[in-house]
Amino acid sequence: MELWIPITIFAAFMQNARSALQKHLKGRLTTLGASYVRFLYAMPFALIYAGAVHEVGGYPWPTVHAEFLIYCLLGGISQILFTAVLLWLFQFRNFAVGTTYSKTETVQVALLGWLVIGDELGLVPLVAIIVSAVGVMALSVGQTKVSVSRLFTGLIEKPTLIGLLCGALLGSSVVFFRKAALTLEYDGFIMAAAFTLAVSVVMQTVIMGVYLAVYERRTLIDVFVHWKWSMAVGVCGVLGSIGWFTAFTLQNAAYVRALGQIELVFTFIASVFIFRETTNRAEIVGILLVVAGIILLVLGR
Repeated sequence: MELWIPITIFAAFMQNARSALQKHLKGRLTTLGASYVRFLYAMPFALIYAGAVHEVGGYPWPTVHAEFLIYCLLGGISQILFTAVLLWLFQFRNFAVGTTYSKTETVQVALLGWLVIGDELGLVPLVAIIVSAVGVMALSVGQTKVSVSRLFTGLIEKPTLIGLLCGALLGSSVVFFRKAALTLEYDGFIMAAAFTLAVSVVMQTVIMGVYLAVYERRTLIDVFVHWKWSMAVGVCGVLGSIGWFTAFTLQNAAYVRALGQIELVFTFIASVFIFRETTNRAEIVGILLVVAGIILLVLGR
């Protein structure tokens, strides 16, 4: 088994755990506040991890240059803007259609990866990515009760375009982070990933912190008041990010994000067997397509 596969599965699992912990912050923090804790409380651990790779692992620090910093900044801003645009999407009455189209992220990662980095896809992995993307959209349809016909009739509506923009921003952040790590031309993927993560999360913490200090000071205060749950989010978040950044450094970002959809399988299993929630036909079809896409991706390369 190629190393990026278990690393990606670990990252998806930790992301799932982080999302579950963030639910405990609902009602205590605004959506932006809950998003900010994943950067603020992850930052010290990201710095410690990079330092440990240097001191314990014996890896020298990479040489920093302008291209690397620019791509880290682009990736960080794209991820922050994704949150802002998603909040904007939720303001529309028919946001469910747009939310479904935001799930096209993996397909957009494949396109952006080809344009920005030159990552190419084989036929089987491309089919796998499309199958899993359709599965994710089917899951979204089942959860939001949007009909298939409504998806087509809403193609040119504003929420749809905003949803596609959400997917593009999330996808571009992945591609920019991978590009940043590759520009280091570092002989050792562990340090390249750790250093890229540390620099990026510091940038994100500063940028979003300044915004909250100016426009949502109460939210910034609450982030520190509710530090216990926020710390837990930060720990799970940084563990997931370490996995994602390492996997992105090793492999085509489109493959990583497609395999990362296994997170939805974890969520589905928990909802059915732990929380005893009912599922509909669209959700079952969706999860089967996601699983099929993952199997095809892993075995068909």
